[in-house]
Amino acid sequence: MSTAMVLGEMDLPAGTWLPWHEHDGHQLAWAARGILSVNVGERYWVLPPTRALWIPAGVVHRTGATAQTVLRGIYAARDRCPVRWPEPTLVAVRPLLRELLEHLGAADLGDDARRRAEAVAFDLLEPVDVVPITVPMPSDERALAVARAVIADPSDRRALADFGRHAGASERTLARLFLTECRTTFGAWRVQARLRASLPLLAEGMPLTAVSRRIGYSSPSAFVAAFRRAVGVTPGAYFGG
Repeated sequence: MSTAMVLGEMDLPAGTWLPWHEHDGHQLAWAARGILSVNVGERYWVLPPTRALWIPAGVVHRTGATAQTVLRGIYAARDRCPVRWPEPTLVAVRPLLRELLEHLGAADLGDDARRRAEAVAFDLLEPVDVVPITVPMPSDERALAVARAVIADPSDRRALADFGRHAGASERTLARLFLTECRTTFGAWRVQARLRASLPLLAEGMPLTAVSRRIGYSSPSAFVAAFRRAVGVTPGAYFGG
């Protein structure tokens, strides 16, 4: 094999999820058009064309689309790849890197030109320091009913005791279940669920005021503050705005 990178392309209709899988080589998952979603275990990323996700070889993941999407998979052979990131890493796709990825997709590109372009592309992989959104699901049916209700309507502001009356469990029991089965308090879990719900909306360009209202925050400033505390950057920085 004369090159380090192999490129593949796939059209994903909105709502499509590919099965869980892994690759022998490293992958840069990128949406040339549309909005890509990636799950690794309980971790979750949403990627407009300004962002990509570096997925190390052997990491089990699934890839989906929240809108009509062109998935561009860039696969790097382990023995020819200078990038050594051990964990999935969000990457900024600035205009120069985007043009290089498009260039590398040309079928008539010669080996020498491809190697030169690959070297520059690897140099341009710029990590974005974020904490991925994590929404673990409880296994107990009562807590699971609450979790599903929150995911179905993130703007629902009911307290845990109110949810409990419909789930058939006390507030104390539900609080214990979230702590033991999800390894976090219900309040912190709900923040993560709301933030995950916000990602596709933000990627589609929905205004912050509308996003905040849709997921249950009283104001854009409260939402941005919660996003920054949990993820480490503002929504604009996450998506490259």
